[in-house]
Amino acid sequence: MATLKNTLHGIRGFRQACPTCRSPLRPTVFQSFRPMGQQRCYTEPPRPLQPDTIPIQKPNRTQLMKALETRQAKIYQERSKKSKSIMLYSAGAIIIALGVTYAAVPLYRAFCSTTGFGGIPMTDTSRFTPDRLYVTPESAARKRITVHFQASSAEALPWKFEPATKSVRVLPGETALAFYKCKNYGAKDLIGIATYNITPDKVAPYFAKVECFCFEEQRIRAGEEVDLPVFFFIDRDIMDDVQLGNFDDVVLNYTFFRAKRNDMGHAVPDASEEAIQKSQGFDKYELAK
Repeated sequence: MATLKNTLHGIRGFRQACPTCRSPLRPTVFQSFRPMGQQRCYTEPPRPLQPDTIPIQKPNRTQLMKALETRQAKIYQERSKKSKSIMLYSAGAIIIALGVTYAAVPLYRAFCSTTGFGGIPMTDTSRFTPDRLYVTPESAARKRITVHFQASSAEALPWKFEPATKSVRVLPGETALAFYKCKNYGAKDLIGIATYNITPDKVAPYFAKVECFCFEEQRIRAGEEVDLPVFFFIDRDIMDDVQLGNFDDVVLNYTFFRAKRNDMGHAVPDASEEAIQKSQGFDKYELAK
């Protein structure tokens, strides 16, 4: 018994002298001795908050109203921008449409003057080349064409306007000169401008005027009477048109209107569009209506 106590006493003394040593009799684990700078610290990670423990913030009414107003202002700004774009596009389309409508009649008349469509004699100077202004043996063998001249004046114009030359007979390629007479019965000087057309209208592409009083406005003093010349020819190409192979009568008609200045400063007839179109023979065509 005394021996056992001595042994236990020796073991305690050994443990106190060497605390890092493990007792061979008791498997007790002792914490190793380390300096303070070498000790390891282990911290447990924070646990996530459970849904019932998450703090709920009450909405701020002022912030909600401000956010709503900002959103509405942004939507209004976007709609305003789209509306302005639509208005600009619409205004542009309307302006273009008005421009096309305003220019339709002058462009149509210019086209008719160049091509002879609609009974308007040609005024294209490129057709007045010397090789077209003479009679060939082929045209000399053709029957002569009789050109009749007619005239009228608008009621608002106190002029007496009539053809001095009633008619002429020409061959294709042959030039001819005719005259009209005009007298101003008004009490003051007046400026007039003439419109014209030709019948049948199929002849117009071949009826070319070299010089004509209708190319510009005419100023006639009160009580004055003047002679107005027309220098023209019928193109020889008319003989190649099978539809006009046997025709021999043409009517050239002029109508005088009182002149006025348009926005561009050009002299135009001072009359309704319907009266002007009728004087030019456009009333027979749907495009002119």
